[in-house]
Amino acid sequence: MPVQASNFKAEVSTLLSNKDFPGLKAKLAPWLPADVAPLLAELPVEQLAALFRGCSKELSAAVFSYIEPGARTKLLKTLTQPQVAALLNELPPDDRTAFLNGLPLDLAMQMLSLLSPEERKVAQELMAYPEHSVGRMMTLDYVAVRPEWTVRDALAYIRTHGFDRETLNMVYVTDESGVLLDDVRVRRFLLADPETKVGALMDGNYATLAPADDREKALQVFRKYDRVALPVTNAEQRLIGIVTADDMLDVASEEATEDIQKLGGSEALDEPYTTIALGKMVKKRAGWLVVLFLGEMLTATAMSYFEDEIAKAVVLALFVPLIISSGGNAGSQAATLVIRALALGEFKLRDWWRVMRRELAAGLMLGVILGSIGFLRIVIWAQFSDIYGEHYLLVAWTVGASLVGIVLWGSLMGSMLPLVLKKLGFDPATSSAPFVATLVDVTGLVIYFTVAFFILRGTLL
Repeated sequence: MPVQASNFKAEVSTLLSNKDFPGLKAKLAPWLPADVAPLLAELPVEQLAALFRGCSKELSAAVFSYIEPGARTKLLKTLTQPQVAALLNELPPDDRTAFLNGLPLDLAMQMLSLLSPEERKVAQELMAYPEHSVGRMMTLDYVAVRPEWTVRDALAYIRTHGFDRETLNMVYVTDESGVLLDDVRVRRFLLADPETKVGALMDGNYATLAPADDREKALQVFRKYDRVALPVTNAEQRLIGIVTADDMLDVASEEATEDIQKLGGSEALDEPYTTIALGKMVKKRAGWLVVLFLGEMLTATAMSYFEDEIAKAVVLALFVPLIISSGGNAGSQAATLVIRALALGEFKLRDWWRVMRRELAAGLMLGVILGSIGFLRIVIWAQFSDIYGEHYLLVAWTVGASLVGIVLWGSLMGSMLPLVLKKLGFDPATSSAPFVATLVDVTGLVIYFTVAFFILRGTLL
């Protein structure tokens, strides 16, 4: 049933304020936890604490997954130790691991001590994997059946053990030692004859992840095979967990956010913009700004090198902002397109020559377009003003030819730099748009004044 957000939250808030827990239970009873959890997560921490004391463990765990990281810590401080223990034990293993991973070490250890022996073992095993690995994200809540069972036996097992599993869309088939043999969609069980052997439903067409795999690789595998869940196997091919599509959606969002922040010339914030501490945000942004500022100083150095040319033909200085911004813009475009294509797996590093050929063609055509506009602008303007002097046609050719070369160079720089960084083992998103623009600014000036020297020599220079 759909929930009317404003009315629902107001009614729940009133019930909590009046400490009407029987009325609260009656109000929440018709709703699935997944439907109301995002709305309840928006309540103030004090009311959330009262809610957690009065509602079921299942609902508490569902709501907890939607609460902002900072509010989670505050909430836990308002609950008793048994209440915190019950909540942590109820959380899905992957959600709990993500929560513990964001805590300071001493607090994470304290939270671990509140878990039951079985859940503590699970949590410690998951947290032993590298950060941002598949092992940290996987859950142990899956259903596995044997190939010699009948469909009737498998469905009976699913009814008995599947209630609290992460997903039932996929059923995994393993042998007696736990080695994964196949994954089978549950609809095949539902449509098959009850006496059919599970082995007859297998087609051997499945994909797996390793616990040490990076989450970006997992995202690519999910995209490739279009699955709602993927099994995780160890070196012996034993099934040790699964990763579900809802976790991959979170990963896709986080990776896209991280890349966008880096493309903007900043380190990844790792926290929501509205909640990150001001000092931490300044620290994340200051480093790149300083690097870019020092890089732009090279522009001034390049300008001083061509001081004599500027003194002889002051008109050249009028077009410096136009020239360097065009190259920087072309480079930023190319860098953004290549970085995103790399992230989506549209090509491999070995295809660098293919990328270079495309950018050579694209950069040349874009340069001709901008160069033509620049040429026409000067020629037309000169008909109504003498600002460009008697040699305005040569100035127009200088600007036009320079734009062709600079836009072409900017496109090549923007497309090749991410590939070089990827080859060296760095994040391609580090080659941010401002960084590419700064590099192209300096080299653009050299191209501009070199072209001016050859075209204007003997006239203005």
